[in-house]
Amino acid sequence: MKNKTMLQTALLSLGLITTFHVHAGKSADPFLVKFVADKLEVANNDDNTRMWEIQMWAGTDWHKLWLYSEGESEQGETASENMLTYSHPIAPFWDIQVGLARDEQPGASYNWGVLGFNGLAPYYFESQAHLLIGEDGTLGVRAGFEYEALFTQFLILTPEIEFSAYSDDIPEMGIGSGLSTLSAGLRLRYEIKREFAPYIGVQWSQSYGKTADYLRSAGEESGDTVWVAGVRIWF
Repeated sequence: MKNKTMLQTALLSLGLITTFHVHAGKSADPFLVKFVADKLEVANNDDNTRMWEIQMWAGTDWHKLWLYSEGESEQGETASENMLTYSHPIAPFWDIQVGLARDEQPGASYNWGVLGFNGLAPYYFESQAHLLIGEDGTLGVRAGFEYEALFTQFLILTPEIEFSAYSDDIPEMGIGSGLSTLSAGLRLRYEIKREFAPYIGVQWSQSYGKTADYLRSAGEESGDTVWVAGVRIWF
């Protein structure tokens, strides 16, 4: 409950200041705020699943507070992964992050401690990798990699891949040990403005092991490929 309260408080606090860019006098390391909704989209499946991936940060180049959230909603039920971290640079284009995460499923939730990295890998691959330490000692790894290929100044193709793996089963969350999920996507966006870009794309996802078994026992598919359409915004 305490972790949930902390996450909700941080979300509210950051939300109240997203419209401001505060510069601390003439400091060479000003305090800034940025919000990015990388994905606000709907899938063309029977449930018209709505999906999102957002991130928001507030701070300076040396000290940032990051909030991540991604998830989906269909048939009135929502599942999400949320993370709040403190971020500090350790090398050019690379930050170390430490904080808390909370997964939400219909009727269940689970808390994690987080240690990870966020940065730009060689050949300009945007990368995230986080080690998760669960409330009952379960370990997890979640990682994602993304690349932006510019066809023109306004037309951009973004391939991405993500995976997750865990040391133990967490039945109430539908998580199985070992490789749990693997997904890949391809999205083509047109930047009407840099801050606003509609896109279309395709998303493939597959669950494995016990995670796939949990899905099938609930009457769901363990894998899927869908077309998506959405918008990317930032400010």
